[in-house]
Amino acid sequence: MATAEDKVFPVQRRIGPHLKTRARLFLRQNIRNSELGFTVIAAAMGSIVALGVAVTRDLVDEMHHVLFGLPFDDHLSGALMIEPWRVLVVPCLGGLVYGVVAFLMRRWRPRNIVDAIEANALHGGRMSLSDSLRLTGLTILSAGFGASVGLEAAYTQLGAGTASRLGRMLHLRRNDLRTFVGCGASAAIAAAFNAPLAGAFYAFELIIGSYTLATMAPVLVAAVFSTLVTRQIFGESPIFIINNHIDLLVGHYLILGVMGVAAGLLAIAAMIGVTFVEQWSRRISLPSWARPCAGGAILGLFALFYPQILGSGHGGILNTLAEGSRGYELPLLIGLIFAKIVGSAVSIGSGFRGGMFSSSLYLGSLFGTAAAMIIHRLVPGAPADEAIFILAGMGSVAAGVVGAPVTMIMLVLEVTSNFSATLGVAVAVIVAALVVRHWFGYSFATWRFHLRGVALHSPHDIGWLHDLQVGKVMRHDFAFIPPSMELAEVCRKFPIDCGKHVFVVGHNQRYEGYLDLAEVYRALPERGGVNAGALARGANQFLMPGQPVRETLDAFTNAGAHTLAVVDNPIDRRIQGYLSEAFALRRYYRELEARHREELGDEDLFSYASRSTEG
Repeated sequence: MATAEDKVFPVQRRIGPHLKTRARLFLRQNIRNSELGFTVIAAAMGSIVALGVAVTRDLVDEMHHVLFGLPFDDHLSGALMIEPWRVLVVPCLGGLVYGVVAFLMRRWRPRNIVDAIEANALHGGRMSLSDSLRLTGLTILSAGFGASVGLEAAYTQLGAGTASRLGRMLHLRRNDLRTFVGCGASAAIAAAFNAPLAGAFYAFELIIGSYTLATMAPVLVAAVFSTLVTRQIFGESPIFIINNHIDLLVGHYLILGVMGVAAGLLAIAAMIGVTFVEQWSRRISLPSWARPCAGGAILGLFALFYPQILGSGHGGILNTLAEGSRGYELPLLIGLIFAKIVGSAVSIGSGFRGGMFSSSLYLGSLFGTAAAMIIHRLVPGAPADEAIFILAGMGSVAAGVVGAPVTMIMLVLEVTSNFSATLGVAVAVIVAALVVRHWFGYSFATWRFHLRGVALHSPHDIGWLHDLQVGKVMRHDFAFIPPSMELAEVCRKFPIDCGKHVFVVGHNQRYEGYLDLAEVYRALPERGGVNAGALARGANQFLMPGQPVRETLDAFTNAGAHTLAVVDNPIDRRIQGYLSEAFALRRYYRELEARHREELGDEDLFSYASRSTEG
């Protein structure tokens, strides 16, 4: 009998499913299977992310105006005349407010926030937009209260989270969703620095993990459109400007190489400092919500003497580039370098949210200025223009901390438009990256994963390894016998050439071990009347359908067996199938090789890879 609802909405009930089907077909044909459509969506998404970055930046500037009394266009780290009471009170009380808000958020959503690197490596690009907005809000509070953290973490999280959400709405495949998350991060960094090339290579190095021509178009287009929107809002000029023409000789590259070694060591010290403070703050008898208050108090004490350590460091970089060594004495520079390391370590280690991208750039600019002063005293023939040393310090320290050397080289190229300066900076950046990689082995992001116990060294997609489960590859053509069957009967039923193993299954299909047929035939002359249950072994050694295939490789080794049964659960142990070690290895390495070809195959490196129509 038709209901009243069926009579009122008959047309909608017939048209609704049809429209959904048409929409899915449209998405499949024009976005999922079309590079042009995918790139157009990336451009639109990049524009949206640029607006989000602009709003985030304005909110922090508004907080600095209200809390520190700064003019709207001034940067906190560039202001030297902040009232002392504000320097002391705002970070401390702001830390208390932040700590309470963060505590309440953790009670509301008690889970770790997945960032873009982790999402692309472990979850196929899947991120929570609500969690991303939560982290963005916490970073805004941290930076607004003067914590020595960078806003780029918020920008990247906002851009990548938005891209992930939009990509899932469009039902993108796993690889395309990972690329789309990279587009979001690319747009965010491009908007933050008004530098599309730096944004694009940030995505290639840190978020996607590789560069292919198939990913180049959407990532670059997202960065370019984000930059265009940003320039309409904030103006055409890059965030840092160097107009000096810099010429370098062979000896200068050697000096920059030595600077790269020192910068790498400084980057390692900064990252270890954050870890040390974080571990120390957990050992003291303070609740988690009060730790940012204590960190803010320590930060305020240092900022009384070195107010430049407050904020992300953009204003400090501008002052350093404009004044160079003229604005500093060497002891002051060394003290400021130490204070900035302590400020960043105390801020992040005590619980404030944020990154070290812009903080490491500022730390590098201070290091470069100090290096220029020392070099000019020790090497009279060094370049008169110290801007090259400041740029090299910025790029090399940031490359060591962030783990994106090409991004830093591109940032310098876009800032200076000077190829000679870029080559010099490239030498320092590459040396610093090698030093950090050799003696430390992590960037700041991957080091944080290591401390959490997540074995993650790059954004390369390893999450599929967990998706390849035993239940998908196990075999079902197993032979089984009751435990009461005598060995002589087993031999009559199963000739020696019919297989290697027979599984012993008792009441309710409960797994009770397996028989090695070769062992049964050897035991038959002496123990022919013994039943199968007495000779069965491995009753407590089995697999389950939900286990990743990668984990089974250790299970075979621990069991000392080449074949293991697959049971439904450890209690009932109803046998579902079996898996051999050789077959597991074959499937594992076949999938690994397929992924490797997919990421690094010739079709991707030298031509646009056509999108598969499967899935």
